[in-house]
Formats: sequence, C-alpha cells, structure tokens
Amino acid sequence: MTERYSRPRFATLLSGSAVGVYLLVVAGATAAIADAASACSAWPVCSSPPTLAEPALVVAWGHRVVAALVGVLVLTTAVIGLRRSTVSRRVKAALAFALALFPVQVALGAQVATTGAANPFPAVHLLTGMGIFAGLTLALAWQLEPRDADASTGDPEPEPEPTPAAEPATEPGEQPPLPDSTFARAAHVVEAYFRLMKPRLMWLLCLVASAGMALAAGAAGTELTVRTIVLTLGGGVLAIGSSGTFNHILERDRDKKMDRTSDRPIATHQLPVRNAVAFGLALAVASVAVFLQVNLLAAALGLSAILFYSVVYTLVLKPNTVQNTVIGGAAGALPALIGSAAVTGTIGLPGLMLAGVIFVWTPAHFYNLALAYKDDYERGGFPMMPVVRGEATTRKHILLWLATTLLAAAGLAALTDLGWVYAVTTTALGAVFLWAVVRLHRERDESAAFRAFHASNAYLGALLLAIVVDALVV
Repeated sequence: MTERYSRPRFATLLSGSAVGVYLLVVAGATAAIADAASACSAWPVCSSPPTLAEPALVVAWGHRVVAALVGVLVLTTAVIGLRRSTVSRRVKAALAFALALFPVQVALGAQVATTGAANPFPAVHLLTGMGIFAGLTLALAWQLEPRDADASTGDPEPEPEPTPAAEPATEPGEQPPLPDSTFARAAHVVEAYFRLMKPRLMWLLCLVASAGMALAAGAAGTELTVRTIVLTLGGGVLAIGSSGTFNHILERDRDKKMDRTSDRPIATHQLPVRNAVAFGLALAVASVAVFLQVNLLAAALGLSAILFYSVVYTLVLKPNTVQNTVIGGAAGALPALIGSAAVTGTIGLPGLMLAGVIFVWTPAHFYNLALAYKDDYERGGFPMMPVVRGEATTRKHILLWLATTLLAAAGLAALTDLGWVYAVTTTALGAVFLWAVVRLHRERDESAAFRAFHASNAYLGALLLAIVVDALVV
C-alpha cells in the first residue's frame, strides 16, 4: 500500500477512534451512566444479564460493550500507527501517550465499577478519558498536516477560460439606485437599518442566552418565567443590533475593499453615518433599559457585550492581531453569562462552563469562514489566521479548537445534570463536525471550508437546543 493511500485511511481510523473515545467520555460524564453504575457492580461484565425491566442495567451493559469495542479500535489504531514507517514521530508520540493512558483508564473504570469509589476516582477516570481523546486528536492533526507545511495546498488547478460577465450594477462602495415609489423607498431604508443590526447573528446568540437561562434554572431549581425569557432575549436582540451597527460604522472603509461586505448600507452610503450612530446609540440605551427590568447584573453584562464587540474587538483586536478571533470569542460567550444572570442574579458554574464552550468553539467556527474569504480579508487589511499564518496552519488550528470544544462540552455534561439528549447531540453532531474538518484537510478548497463552517453552526445550534430540552423538559 502506497503512502498516497495509507495516509487518508489511517486518518480515517484515527478519526473513528477519537469519536469512539469521545462517546465514552460524554457517556461517562452524564448522570444516566452514573446512575447505571450502581446497577452493575461487577467487572468486566455485569453479574446479571440485561433486561428491559431494569433500564439502568441495560445502560450499564451497553456502556461496557461499547467500551470494549472502542478499546479494540484504539489499540488497533495505535499498533498500526506505531508500526508504520510513514507515520511521523510526532504522531507516534501522541499515539504512545494515548496508549499509555489506556490501561490506567481501564483500571480506574474497574475501581469505580466494583467499589463505587467516591471522588477523586470518577473525576480522574473522566480526565484520563479526556487525555486519551486529546492524544488521538493531536495525532490526527499532525497526520493530516501536509508534508511540506503551508506550501502544500493541493495540485494547482488550471486557470479557467475567461467568460464574459455582466457589468455590476454598482461599483464597490457606490450607492445602488433607489426605488421610484415612496413606499418602496421607505421599505428600502427600513431594510438598510435592519441589515445594520446583523440579524444573522441573532438566532444563534439568542440560543446561547436561552441555554444559559435553562442551565441556571435547572441548577437552581428555579422556574423560568415568560417575563424573564422575553426581557432577556429582547435586550439581547437590541444589544446585538447595537453592536452590529457600530461594527458597520467603524469598518465602513475596509468594507468597501471586500467583495463580501462592499454592499453594506454604510459602505454604499445608503444611510448617513450620523444617522447610523444615532441608531446604534438608541439600540444600546434601549438594550440596557430592557435588561434593567431583569436585574442590574444582566444590564451590566449586556453593556459590556456591546462595548467589547464594538470597541475591543472591532477597533483593537480585529485590525491588529492574528488572535482577534480567539480573544474575540468572549463576545459570543457573554450571552451565556447574561442568560445565567437573568435567572439567578449571579453567574454560576454552569453559565461559566457554557461560556467556555462558546469561547473555544468560536475559532473552530470562524476560521472556516476566514479560509473561504482569505483573499477578501487580505484586501481589507485584516490579519486573519489564513492571511498571516497560512492555510495549513489554519486548518490544523480548526481541528485543535474543535477538539477543545468537544472536551469543554464533555466538561459541561460532567458538571451539570444534562442527560442522554445532550450526550447524543454532542457526540453525533461532533462527529459530523469532525468529518467536515477532516474533509477540509483533504480537499482544501472553498466549498470544503463552507461545509465545515455550516457543520460548526449545526453543531452549536443543536447542542444549545439539547441543553434547553435536557435542562427543562427531560
């Protein structure tokens, strides 16, 4: 078998092993598995056969069987990788690390199962599983890395034959023609103001706040009222609108240079800057006023979110550092804290953990878009990861941040009472996200970047919905 064919197949084997280990990590972190452990105190198999009359026993048997299958898969992957001459030393070192932890994980699992050992054994058992997952994903990242680093982006495709294109209706930064009728002009202006608010961001950030509220209510045993939900999401929508408006204002000159943003309302002079400033300030004031109807902490966090995105991210981070996306992830994480504060008046551990998941998910999500629009960001003068560090490094960082996201999601399960809906969602959609990122490493084109970008959206959206369902319904 040639290296050309062995590298993709071994990467697939690594991916499957990582997903299998992650399934065990998440399953072991959920309350359902913890309860099932009490129904099966024998090891390696339960003393009683599985029966539908005892669901906990069925779960325990299923966990043991899956653990055995995953163990065989991990062992096979490690042996193949360690014996193969075409596998790099870094990959072998990561595999050896995962393999060394495996017997420790088995011994800890046996200890917990047979003695019902209290902490720290279950916690160490979980952390060891996370370590195995981290070793496998690190091996995968290095295995997928091109041999010639960033210079390898695939064979260059032949230049397409030029085809006549229609003349654009307007030049970049030029105002499009206005409709003739008064009603159509009014609708055009309303639409322009609506676009300033970045409505595409609203649904996901509102889901983040909703999940924060659900986690806080579930942890505190507090009823989540309609008033709290409406005021929190209403204040959040206004805060997002204000942040988006100021982002449009402050980036208007750079927007004109980029195809992706050259048709924005302020870049094309559809709206005067002074009107947009007044609109953004009005939204900010309205947002704080609505949040104050909830509590002071929610209002303070809402104002902080507006200032962070508008000033810290847009003015300081985005144009000046390659780490803009990483640090800027705090803007997306703040709605989780707002949701938690809205319910309890404090920021609890579940809210902080959810904020952490959003923070580490952001680079795994946005770097895909940065890859797809690399040339655009370069024209705009933004030091995005693909522009500064190259595409191969960006793809590796996407995979590493994805692994961090999955581990953070498992940590959230371990520290809360989230159950099987959350476990199935993070495992299944996490596997889809991983599949899309592996394809991105292999195909290295714009369509693969967009596929991974949409997979990241689907993962987080489904995860947040699962949190709401598990925390409030199941």
